[in-house]
Amino acid sequence: MNHRTADELTAALDEIRLSPSASGTVELIVRRPAENERELLDEGVLDLVEGLVGDEWHRRGTPNPDAQLTLMNARAAELITGSRERWPLAGDQLYVDLDLSTDNLPAGTQLAVGDAVVEVTAEPHTGCAKFSARFGTEALKFVNKSPGREMRLRGVNARVVTPGAVRAGDAITKL
Repeated sequence: MNHRTADELTAALDEIRLSPSASGTVELIVRRPAENERELLDEGVLDLVEGLVGDEWHRRGTPNPDAQLTLMNARAAELITGSRERWPLAGDQLYVDLDLSTDNLPAGTQLAVGDAVVEVTAEPHTGCAKFSARFGTEALKFVNKSPGREMRLRGVNARVVTPGAVRAGDAITKL
């Protein structure tokens, strides 16, 4: 697959900026049962201990509770990956149509997502070598440098504060 160029990525910033700021939609739920494995879910359960039940997050060495769950902007995922089928390769659990920027969702912001509530943490979520290998070095630069960093185009870390079910198509609302 061809990776997006820097110009293609930059040209789509205005579309990403149109993401809703107060209430959006859960577009895709992805569970990672083991390294490099992905399961698409119609419904998942967010848990205080496990994060997304069945996800490998809590089995990775010493899990960081401030990186229990990751959310990625669905518009950014579409741009970077090239197709919805490739979104899961980014490695996030929830793909949402919502403005995840630091201005809109500062650390401590709570989000109702399905029957659960999650809280945005200050733990940065940045692109890594796997992200670069899958989507290209320009995509890695795009998400890790300004304005992508402030827009949190790579995604945002969160922790579960109220457990509950979340379904594809559910609302995600800033509390």
